[in-house]
Amino acid sequence: MHETPRRARLAALAATAVLVVAACGSATTPTPAVTSAPATAAPTVAPSAAVEYKAMTYPETGEAPCGVAPYTGNLKKITALDAKTVEFQMCQPEVAFLAKVAFAAFGISDSDYLAAHAPDKSYLDQPNGTGPYKLKEWSKGNRVVLEAFDGYWGDKALSKFVEFRWSEEAAQRLLELQSGNVDGIDNPGTSDIATIKADPTLAFKERAGLNVLYLGMNVDIKPWDDVRVRQAVAMGIDRQQIVDNFYPAGSEVATHFTPCAIAFACEGEATWDFNVAEAKRLMTEAGYPDGFKTKITFRTAVRGYLPEPPVIATEIAQQLKANLGIDATIDVMESGALFAAQTDGTLDGLVMLGWGADYPDASNFLDYHFGAASKRFGTPFDDIAAALVKGGSASADADRAAAYGEANNKIKEHVPAVIMVHGGSGTAWKADVTGAHSSPLGNEQFAKMKAGDRDTLVWDQNLEPLSLYCGDESDGEALRACEQITESLYAYELGGTKPIPGLATECKANTDLTVWTCALREGVKFHDGADFDANDVVVSFAAAWDTKHPLHIGRDGLFDYIPGNFGGFLNPPAG
Repeated sequence: MHETPRRARLAALAATAVLVVAACGSATTPTPAVTSAPATAAPTVAPSAAVEYKAMTYPETGEAPCGVAPYTGNLKKITALDAKTVEFQMCQPEVAFLAKVAFAAFGISDSDYLAAHAPDKSYLDQPNGTGPYKLKEWSKGNRVVLEAFDGYWGDKALSKFVEFRWSEEAAQRLLELQSGNVDGIDNPGTSDIATIKADPTLAFKERAGLNVLYLGMNVDIKPWDDVRVRQAVAMGIDRQQIVDNFYPAGSEVATHFTPCAIAFACEGEATWDFNVAEAKRLMTEAGYPDGFKTKITFRTAVRGYLPEPPVIATEIAQQLKANLGIDATIDVMESGALFAAQTDGTLDGLVMLGWGADYPDASNFLDYHFGAASKRFGTPFDDIAAALVKGGSASADADRAAAYGEANNKIKEHVPAVIMVHGGSGTAWKADVTGAHSSPLGNEQFAKMKAGDRDTLVWDQNLEPLSLYCGDESDGEALRACEQITESLYAYELGGTKPIPGLATECKANTDLTVWTCALREGVKFHDGADFDANDVVVSFAAAWDTKHPLHIGRDGLFDYIPGNFGGFLNPPAG
């Protein structure tokens, strides 16, 4: 495939893996993750004799069974037409293709590197991307250090090094910034923003509130299986009081799950208003006049949609007790465990979580949470899922608006989640950091920043990344780190939401948006020296898409964004 005998052997392994899946439909058993040793950068590969290129396709024979249960996905087939051209065939028209493939979870890995490093999970902390930075060091529990990649195809990084640090407490992050230990911080606390704005040595960069806080309920578990209870909880919380007391300027009570700044987001009816009398009536009708016991599960990570997690959880619990007699205890979970349990649909009680935009389309918020492949709130509702399919495949604005209006009306009716708040947030920086910015998608580009006369830009965020292979991550801390290292076919404009060419110079659709053809950029190298080609795209997507692919391993094997953004897995797991 590429230019060395070693890479040729690995290419043969990858091709054999594809054939095994097509012929047998069985996956290899993943080896437990390696977590004890600190990460090191991917080794450099010296080129030698050229090897004939053999284009891959997936599935190797046939295509995905569009519309045939249990397959619910929209991907039909992915083909390397030649070394620099990839074709995506879709089951239904894919309107938001460019915005979706720009997302970090669809970053492209070297196919040979995946074959060599996925089985033992070493790629979780030894990434090999094409981005402006490569990994220099990961001292677990301490810091991640990135180094500028000299072989980068585009504009070189302005800072030689970027260091990631983390602290859960907003006050601690601000102290680190004020003391000069770090150059930038994420999500300053609500009460700290005025302090930052008043300090001439610091700069605050506001982030648009393209996010939502919600309280999820599992509709398969009592008492949440009763829609009257779910509606009562939605009416029994004074969301405006929460915004007024705990959120910064720029925040607002949410009327719809998707922020209204996104096209078609706020079609249909607004969610339930605060109405304690009606909420009590519904609770009595459902057989719970005196309430019941439950819990509010959350994680402590600060987010734009959740600036003070324990405080806001306590406020919600107090309101539920006072307004509805519901006695809710506080239950803190670790991020990875919480994500896994929610994805599997096993969480009981109220789940306080949120979502920040990955790309600016209603499908990003709604499909991920309410689509046919999602079990985040228990069994998905068929009428919501059907409306979302129509919204995601319609090319006419009027048809998309009608479909998302229908979906929003059904979300209000069924209430699988209480829609709470769209939160304002931002980043803060030393005043001498040139190029400092906030991204509404949370994907700040550190390669465009320079920390005064210093070689290293030090960034302090909420949590340590869970891994640096983001095909199987959904947490913002991991995704932001991955975006400096690994690139996707498209990217997002600096500080904005518009998809722009990345590893592809252009992706063009046929007339009905069912086939997207991408021309790939010439001269791109991975950090280990390997050449980027179309097979890397095919294998990167196939490994995430097919649950029986030998490379479908990841950190915990959830690969949330394939079902979330493209409707479902190939060979979906039973249950």
